[in-house]
Amino acid sequence: MPKTNVRKSAVKTQRNSEKARIRNKSCRNKLATMEKSLRAAAAGDDAAATLELYKAQCSALDKAAKVGIIHTNKANRKKSRLATLLKIAK
Repeated sequence: MPKTNVRKSAVKTQRNSEKARIRNKSCRNKLATMEKSLRAAAAGDDAAATLELYKAQCSALDKAAKVGIIHTNKANRKKSRLATLLKIAK
């Protein structure tokens, strides 16, 4: 069988891209789950728990934006909308 003309660097790039895709997907899913629990808490009556969840969500959004998993403007938009939700819930 003849060898294919695939560069080693291309194989390594593909391997690293796949690892990054899985890592990014996991983080995005975590962010969505956190937002869902925050919205559920805001619908309830526990203001203290809602505030703690909001702080954790903001921190997670900032970290995801810092490493490029989501865009900075998207993180800021989500934080703003969640802050409005928090204000309404009080």
